[in-house]
Amino acid sequence: MTALRHYKKTSRFFAVIVILMSVLGYVVFLSAVLGRTSQDFSSFVFIAAKQLIILVLSLSVFWTISKLNFNFWRKYALVIFIIGVIVTLAVFIPGIGLESGGAKRWISFGNFSFQTSEILKFGFVVYFAAWLAAFKEKAKTFKYGLLPFIILAGISGGILYLQPDTGTFVVIAATGMAMFIIAGGKWRHLAVIILLGIAFLSVATLTRPYIKDRIITYLNPQNDLLGASYQINQSLIAIGAGGVTGRGFGQSVQKFSFLPQPIGDSIFSVAAEEFGFIGAIVILLFFTLYGLIGLKIASSASNTFGRLLATGIVILVISQSFINIGAMIGILPLTGIPLVFFSQGGSALLFALLESGIVLNISRRI
Repeated sequence: MTALRHYKKTSRFFAVIVILMSVLGYVVFLSAVLGRTSQDFSSFVFIAAKQLIILVLSLSVFWTISKLNFNFWRKYALVIFIIGVIVTLAVFIPGIGLESGGAKRWISFGNFSFQTSEILKFGFVVYFAAWLAAFKEKAKTFKYGLLPFIILAGISGGILYLQPDTGTFVVIAATGMAMFIIAGGKWRHLAVIILLGIAFLSVATLTRPYIKDRIITYLNPQNDLLGASYQINQSLIAIGAGGVTGRGFGQSVQKFSFLPQPIGDSIFSVAAEEFGFIGAIVILLFFTLYGLIGLKIASSASNTFGRLLATGIVILVISQSFINIGAMIGILPLTGIPLVFFSQGGSALLFALLESGIVLNISRRI
């Protein structure tokens, strides 16, 4: 009974963390969106209301999915992955795919758009977890462990390379490696995966000039201050201006005309400017707690599939978040990856809460 109470407490704590992060994300978003709509109050109301509706719907999905036995996803794992591949390829269909900033990463439905990589990431995690769980000890072998990983990552990476969306591929690869290790994958196989990943990124760097520019910017942030290095420098100015306690809610200066994508990639910088070092640490603490509690749930899962699925989801969410934050503070190259729970994007928030609902269900069936 003591253990049962302990697991119930963990389950409640995880649910509270997810809900608080979602609400905090919306509060920060409200302030950030002012930088884009300061001259048009009606636009502010429209964007704020739209994001609120998405938040409420996503939280409803989170709670509903948390009641659904997580083994349900195992039955349809391959179907979900195939759907993810097909939907992601749909961005290349004229009239359906939506291009922005030279990248084709969305499909449009009237006034709404959907970032297809969200379902691809989810499909990869669910199917890879189902595959590894099905073969258990055999997952340590080349045929049933390393080779399937290379194939799944290769399919995903190939599509994302064409969009292009290298940052999402890095997230998928990191998530897959974590799952592979948990499943008992051999270290020499892991070394092969890392070498293949380096080879992929090397080719991408040589064939995609924007990646090379980001690496140069990372190594020398003072190079091309009005061009490739503009975003990172404006981000660092915003974070530095926040000091210890911040300028105060709604008082960010950088979000007005200076900081690119204040409601997207750069939203952490807005939060750091308004809430200071303390606020930034609170955000980091929330993500850290999400990761630690999520991995604790994974380690106590009732079966191998649940353990691998929870691990994959947690690493998926955390890696995206820390890659975004790392890029905004200059310790990682810019990737274009949004901050989960905070940045604008209905599809990203929906899938983050759907995935979190699955982890919550796993915690309830320990």
